[in-house]
Amino acid sequence: MPTQTSTLHGHSIIAGQTTPGTGDTVNGFDPATNEALDPAYTLIDAGQLATATAAAREAFATFSRLDPDTHARFLEQIATNIEANGPAIIDRAMAESGLPRARLTGELGRTANQLRLFATVVRIGDHQGVRVDPALPDRTPVPRVDIRQRHLPLGPVAVFGASNFPLAFSTAGGDTASALAAGCPVVFKAHNAHPGTSELVGRAIADAVAAFDLHPGVFSLIYGPGRSIGQALVTDPAIKAVGFTGSRSGGMALVAAAASRPEPIPVYAEMSSINPVFVFPGALEDDVDALASAFVTSVTGSSGQLCTAPGLVFVPTGEAGDRFVAAISGTVAGAPGQTMLTSGIAGSWHSGVDALAAQAGVDLVGRGAEGATENAPAPAVFGTTVDTFLANEVLHAEIFGAASLVIRYADAAELTAAAERLEGQLTATLQLRDGDRELAAALIPVLERKVGRILANGWPTGVEVGHAMVHGGPSPATSDSRTTSVGSLAIERFLRPVAYQNLPDELLPAPLQESNPWNLNRRIDGRIELAGGTA
Repeated sequence: MPTQTSTLHGHSIIAGQTTPGTGDTVNGFDPATNEALDPAYTLIDAGQLATATAAAREAFATFSRLDPDTHARFLEQIATNIEANGPAIIDRAMAESGLPRARLTGELGRTANQLRLFATVVRIGDHQGVRVDPALPDRTPVPRVDIRQRHLPLGPVAVFGASNFPLAFSTAGGDTASALAAGCPVVFKAHNAHPGTSELVGRAIADAVAAFDLHPGVFSLIYGPGRSIGQALVTDPAIKAVGFTGSRSGGMALVAAAASRPEPIPVYAEMSSINPVFVFPGALEDDVDALASAFVTSVTGSSGQLCTAPGLVFVPTGEAGDRFVAAISGTVAGAPGQTMLTSGIAGSWHSGVDALAAQAGVDLVGRGAEGATENAPAPAVFGTTVDTFLANEVLHAEIFGAASLVIRYADAAELTAAAERLEGQLTATLQLRDGDRELAAALIPVLERKVGRILANGWPTGVEVGHAMVHGGPSPATSDSRTTSVGSLAIERFLRPVAYQNLPDELLPAPLQESNPWNLNRRIDGRIELAGGTA
């Protein structure tokens, strides 16, 4: 049975070893009071980072070749270890993030469940992408040789923890889980806002590595100065890909660093999104108070610190739209501020709201109440017109936190013009009824070019972890619109195809051998052959 512990050491875990750093220290802070939390965490230097990346490179040779059952059970063990220490992890995450217990309990469950989802993916093995074009020696005019293809893991992956999800997008979050599932060792850089949470979860991973007698370099957890160690990690020759969730400036800095290497590597960065909501006339024929309440809940949930929070809502002009905006004003007035993750994030929110409020043609729709703690600003909703939105780039900027902008549109042409001007987004939401389908149908092709997920009659906050989910989008939502950071498809970010031509069967890797020893689904001469030999 995994042991439960709340003991914190305040050091990195490099290839299974607790490793005191040689540099300065950082503390987590309680964002409700701005008080420092013990222990202080020692920061590693470049030499210690090199030890972690070298261990990851050594681990890759064996970890990348694990059989599916061992590999899946390893991922499941990490989930079990996290759940076994759940109370201590949640308590520490509450102290470091200001997020409520219910939110973090759900996030811990999501963290464990996505690890188990990837265990299922590993067992099924479709991510191996096995294709076989058998030899056709009698083909004319030219015989065909035997060619077989599979997807191989890229190599060690650097993952950066996200501030707004101390569990699900952090130490054992989606980037780490999908990289480990692909067969890639992970060097994880902890976010300095929740170092203790990262250590507790990091130990759950390191313990699973030890329990399965894997090379200890499969996972390392490091603490270091954000800019210098982050850049050094991305440019280390052992690292072959990067997973990042955070600011646009931070993500683009990593993209630039990765591109400037002698061997450029992919950076999968989730960065900036304002997630527009399009309210069509038919939706306003229903209960506008209920619609306004759902909108404000989506804007203010987790103090607005969700990457899918709706920062824009397009509302028709006219009496029905007026009633909806008035309902938003009344609803947000009753919304108290919630503690934000850090004083720095709260400060950035204030700067963004002040800049928006200062723009010509922008009016305050409604403002909530200041929260009971430090760093808990009052939610705010502003309003403007399509013309003002099109003319002012400031109105297109993300405000990370509980703030949104209502944009009034007069007709379909204005709505389409506004959608065309949007930057890349994670989501777009349609609030519509049957009579709105023609208008929506005209808008959807525009949105398909702008976003990674289009949803109807729901709200973008809350991302299902499954096989069909896309949590990505064109820049600046992410640095690579071809991928997702949530769901089973995320594993493909850390794989590449390799073809084997005319190799003897005994030299082929197990997924490609004629006997199919791992019992995988395979594409034979273009046709899918299911495990067990049926087509």
